[in-house]
Amino acid sequence: MIRYALRCDRDHSFESWFASGTAYDALRAQGHVACPVCGSASVEKALMAPAVAQPATPPVAKPPRVPAPPDPALAAKIEALRRHVEANSDYVGMSFATEARAMHLGEAPERPIHGEAKIDEARALIEEGVPVAPLPFLPRNRAN
Repeated sequence: MIRYALRCDRDHSFESWFASGTAYDALRAQGHVACPVCGSASVEKALMAPAVAQPATPPVAKPPRVPAPPDPALAAKIEALRRHVEANSDYVGMSFATEARAMHLGEAPERPIHGEAKIDEARALIEEGVPVAPLPFLPRNRAN
């Protein structure tokens, strides 16, 4: 797995994981790499700094982290995306990996689906070249 820092043509920065550099190139060429903020598929790798191990230091007590208030505009966009996905695709639950793979291999008719997958199942789909992407929300039955 490799993590890339990415930037869209509207100057939004984000990160994403890929099975390999080749997998990133293939997904990007197919238009499956998109900005999570604006949806633009015009995405490029951004400059990344390597992770450098720091010498061990004694733990320092940190103040409690105060969560940032949610951005109402972003929350509205995510909710609109949720409504669109739910209205235009079938929820297949934990059968997502099986269903997506069958469609990719031509063993099942293609249709828009969404569901859930364990991380190892998602990685396997990406390595097999199945076009999948995470959604920025949980299914309603798992959301608060």
